[in-house]
Amino acid sequence: MNILVLNAGSSSLKYQVIEMPQENVKCVGLVERIGMQDAIFTHEKGGKKSTETLPILNHEIGLQKVAKALLDINVGVINTVDEIEAVGHRVVHGGNKFSKTTIVNQEVKDNIRDLFDLAPLHNPANLTGIEIAETIFTSAKQIAIFDTAFHQTMPKEAYQYAIKNKFLDEHYIRAYGFHGTSHKYVSEKAIEFLGAEKSKKIITIHLGNGCSMAAVKDGKCVDTSMGFAPSNGLVMGTRSGDIDHSVIFFLIKKLNKTAEEVSNLLNKNSGMQGLTGFSDLREISEKAENGNQDCQNALNLAAYRIKKFIGTYSAVLNGLDAIIFTAGIGENSALMRKLSCENLDGLGIDLNIDKNNVRSKEIREIQTETSKVKILVIPTNEEIEIAKQSYDLIK
Repeated sequence: MNILVLNAGSSSLKYQVIEMPQENVKCVGLVERIGMQDAIFTHEKGGKKSTETLPILNHEIGLQKVAKALLDINVGVINTVDEIEAVGHRVVHGGNKFSKTTIVNQEVKDNIRDLFDLAPLHNPANLTGIEIAETIFTSAKQIAIFDTAFHQTMPKEAYQYAIKNKFLDEHYIRAYGFHGTSHKYVSEKAIEFLGAEKSKKIITIHLGNGCSMAAVKDGKCVDTSMGFAPSNGLVMGTRSGDIDHSVIFFLIKKLNKTAEEVSNLLNKNSGMQGLTGFSDLREISEKAENGNQDCQNALNLAAYRIKKFIGTYSAVLNGLDAIIFTAGIGENSALMRKLSCENLDGLGIDLNIDKNNVRSKEIREIQTETSKVKILVIPTNEEIEIAKQSYDLIK
């Protein structure tokens, strides 16, 4: 079965065609800078990559470009669009409506639209991807996989806020958590790699433009750093992470900001972007090494927040077997891993600097021989996880 996995962002579109149940990746690709005259389209098949710069003014044009590449006689992987039997879509927020993977119908789309306010950077783009895919891959089942689903095993004391009960009972205001597909994938890989007895208590650390952590006990999430929307917890590329809600009231009442202006500030102009003027960690790291104080401070602040959650989740789990770094920054930034693990020997965490500096696409351990806690780098593969869940649902 050929499954097309789509991850539609606000200005990007990632895709893979995966043959299931073999988990054979036939091709991968990325459309970047959607809405621009100089958008970038990248397609890779069998280790051969092609890149093209061209105008892609909206997601519909982008997905049409993807379909054309999939059908191309030289780089394509299908003969007709009907050979795509399912399209698996990453959807960030499922709210109280969705706790598992589901086949898309009009009601599902309406519910995803109702959740726009909870994930304004993601859910609108996710729905756009679904609606366009329906017009191109007309015979395929459209399937939604929700980032919030993995965190549905959290106990009530972890997901309920200390506000009047009616807000939970009537309005479903609670912590939902995000990046669930990634946390699920790497936690399962860690259990497989270490063995079930040595991975009962683990912390997964997903570091990308968006960042989150999860405490996983016996393979199930018991707490996570993001909450009602994907904006709190760790310091992120453009999002502030945790902030005293009094700051929001101050911005509105004293500085005359509108609610929309505050939302844009905290979601689009804060985090590493707000602290440094840059959102790309590679650029921030380079400038920090060259003496930029703002960049040095931002890296220290982000790492400090990670360490706080490691300590918190060690208490929640009542011990710790392993921590896992994953996603673009977690997998590739030796500096961020180093800063995040410094001075945690009291928790049994001791990083091997030489192992940490080795770049690899394989699962690897980077702790010292005397470290009581395993430190793993596990490349995430949300696309494989989405394909697996899509296939399981259909079969």
